[in-house]
Amino acid sequence: MKLTKNQKLLCKQLDYTFVNNELLIDALTHSSLNKSIKVDNQRLEFLGDRVLALVIADALLSVDLTAREGQLAPRFNVLVKKETCAEIASNIGIGSALLIGRSEVISGGRQKMAILGDAMEAVVAAIYLDGGLDSARKSILKVWGDRLIEAPKKSFESKSFLQEWVQARGMSPPIYEEIKRIGPDHAPLFYVEVSLDDGETALGTAASKRAAEQEAAGKLLKRLSVR
Repeated sequence: MKLTKNQKLLCKQLDYTFVNNELLIDALTHSSLNKSIKVDNQRLEFLGDRVLALVIADALLSVDLTAREGQLAPRFNVLVKKETCAEIASNIGIGSALLIGRSEVISGGRQKMAILGDAMEAVVAAIYLDGGLDSARKSILKVWGDRLIEAPKKSFESKSFLQEWVQARGMSPPIYEEIKRIGPDHAPLFYVEVSLDDGETALGTAASKRAAEQEAAGKLLKRLSVR
């Protein structure tokens, strides 16, 4: 089966040549193309999500040999989340290579985050099935590029970092409670407590409620030794 011009360009971006082109075509086929077509990229997306997770987790361990699990988890989540997959898919031209239905084309489907993210994962699976894990790893590391190197160095916003940290452990989201507010209206001072469902808490103080929440999250992260 022959590939279109855009699909060939995508292969160049991935630095991979398919032995079985049908795998790539399946990965790029959205369910909106034709309801009578039984094959779309949903099954490949399921597999690609797992392959991507393995490669990214392994890469993070290699990039930062001293990072603790609590530091690695939020970085991992950022690198594999659907928004990141969609951004990379857009950068390498998956949108123009997609096979999608007319209604989706009209509604901007080639730029939709969910469609692009799913397709990126499906393409990863296609490479894995066609050429094995080493080929999938090579392509993933190429298109993820500097994100992997920058992830350990990135300064995460305390609230976002804490949110990712607790989610990675199956815990409930942090709860922020304004304990008190003192001072005049033009110069207030907020006291905000953050608490986790395991009983851990920390208190932040600042001139705005948001800043107090950030300080509280930062203090709790420091206590948990994950920053």
